[in-house]
Amino acid sequence: MIIVMGVSGTGKSTVGKLLASELKIPFYDADDFHSEHNIKKLSAGQPLTDQDRRPWLENLGEQIKKWQADGGAVLACSALKEKYRQMLTTIPTSELSIIHLSGSIELIKHRLMERKDHFLDPSILKSQFEDLEEPKDAIKINVNQLPTEIIQEILTKMSKKTAFGIIGMGVMGQNLAINMANNQVKLSVFNRHVPGKEEGIAKDFVDRHASLGIQGFDDLKQFVDSIEAPRNILLMIQAGPAVDAVIDELTPLLGSNDLIIDGGNSNYLDTNRRDQQLAHHDINFIGTGISGGEEGARKGPSIMPGGSRTAYERIAPFLNSIAAKDRNGQPCCTYVGPEGSGHFIKMVHNGIEYAEMQLLAEVYELMRNGLGMLPEEIAKSLESWKTKGLDSYLLEITINILRKEENGELILDKILDAASQKGTGGWSTEAAIKLGAPLNTIADAVMARNLSAQKELRTSANNLYGQIKNSIDENSDDFLATLQEAYVAARIINHAVGFDMMKEASEQYHWGLNFSEIARIWTNGCIIRSELMNSAVNYFKDVDRLLLHPSIQKSLQDQKQSLARIIGQALIHGYPLPVFSSAMNFFLGYVNGQSSANLLQAQRDYFGAHTYRRVDKPLTESFHTEWVAS
Repeated sequence: MIIVMGVSGTGKSTVGKLLASELKIPFYDADDFHSEHNIKKLSAGQPLTDQDRRPWLENLGEQIKKWQADGGAVLACSALKEKYRQMLTTIPTSELSIIHLSGSIELIKHRLMERKDHFLDPSILKSQFEDLEEPKDAIKINVNQLPTEIIQEILTKMSKKTAFGIIGMGVMGQNLAINMANNQVKLSVFNRHVPGKEEGIAKDFVDRHASLGIQGFDDLKQFVDSIEAPRNILLMIQAGPAVDAVIDELTPLLGSNDLIIDGGNSNYLDTNRRDQQLAHHDINFIGTGISGGEEGARKGPSIMPGGSRTAYERIAPFLNSIAAKDRNGQPCCTYVGPEGSGHFIKMVHNGIEYAEMQLLAEVYELMRNGLGMLPEEIAKSLESWKTKGLDSYLLEITINILRKEENGELILDKILDAASQKGTGGWSTEAAIKLGAPLNTIADAVMARNLSAQKELRTSANNLYGQIKNSIDENSDDFLATLQEAYVAARIINHAVGFDMMKEASEQYHWGLNFSEIARIWTNGCIIRSELMNSAVNYFKDVDRLLLHPSIQKSLQDQKQSLARIIGQALIHGYPLPVFSSAMNFFLGYVNGQSSANLLQAQRDYFGAHTYRRVDKPLTESFHTEWVAS
């Protein structure tokens, strides 16, 4: 049983008739059940009183019982107040749907003025808007669209089946579910049931967020059956064997053209394999990077889907609705490319993130221990950097960390200096070796974390060698100005390293990556969003390698000496700068037109007869020298 409600002029009768025809059930107009007394009042421009409405509503309530018993019907009725709707609700609410047609008073007034042969005086419209009490549980439809579009929206929203499913109710899964439901996506969620360990997680989540209308399951088949075909199912589970296990369980339950989306931090090579595996079952697969952490998942992450373009276009409206927005209001989501390209660029994103974090850690150590600055002094100094084109999410959280206290003491000083990682940084290094691409800053950031994790060994070595760090006896203002310039240079080089790695992958795997578009979706929502990334969007419209852009060339010409000076001073005074140093070494090697690699090739040929090419011969030819006379 369906009630189509709203003020006069919203098109209740038109929509009601079309809806009834679509559903093949009778249509009734509540106006046809008014008494002669009520019709005369309305025609004379006199609003009905509650006393006038009561017999009319009671009669309609009895009719609703009969219509429902006969198989249902569509009733067009204003039903403006909650107490009126209660009088109409004479059947269980589970068997009743209320459609609220809504629009601006200007639009409705214009419609009423164009009506003919209708007994309602348009002057009553104002009083109807004043009387309107919007129902909480109704399906609300904006009437500023074609009737056929209104019907389609109603049918979609009335369907008991959902439009999207999420598997995995961890922190990211829950927050993405809330984000999606808040954006009017009908949603099913699933979490496995493990007795004594994971029990009722999906149901508890749904109960805590009952107002969102999410359906929760711990039975996988029921979950799959609840989603409208072709199904769209997002996996938010731990990367690795768990993803394969869930895919194996899902596959026999899915049909042709259903879609599985892996939103975890999976290795791109696994994504390639799964894409091929599921294609044999006529099931689509998309590997999508999602960045932004808990807050981003809830409020808008950066989303990096790769795989079937056709499948992406089907889910693009869902992903775009939950993604962060760039400066122009466009979603920070784009089709990356085929196969595992989405997970590949998320891996590189995380690698850039590793090095950015390490750079800030190195800056902090030089300020705190080298210059003897207090945490609040460091925070204020870093705040000044934000106004000089260095604003970034990681800089902001670093400033906040430097000010967070517990019982009057800095929490940072209570944290063990042993960094962890989830694997994406290491995968970046492996991928670089496979591609033959340099990855200096990212690889050294990963190694810095590995070394930090060996806390006991470092403590023993420190006891053996003694204190190696000394105060930096320079003018602090001059040193800080130089450090800021060095940081600018190192960040640029680090980003160039990451994007160059993606270019190598794009060329070797034939992915056709758009680096300007990748930079754009990284301008908001993700962890490495920054002013530099905003600039990179335009840089990559001109060049496909960051260090070759004229603006970057000018910047590094001005700052490379500051980078070298900071590294030199830090090393002299006993402070390791793995990523600052790595950035400098990469840059010097990058701009070195004649390197010492000719000696390496000679050495390889000497002991292994690996051959070499000559500068005075065609590069297609190889040569070998007998280095020692026989």
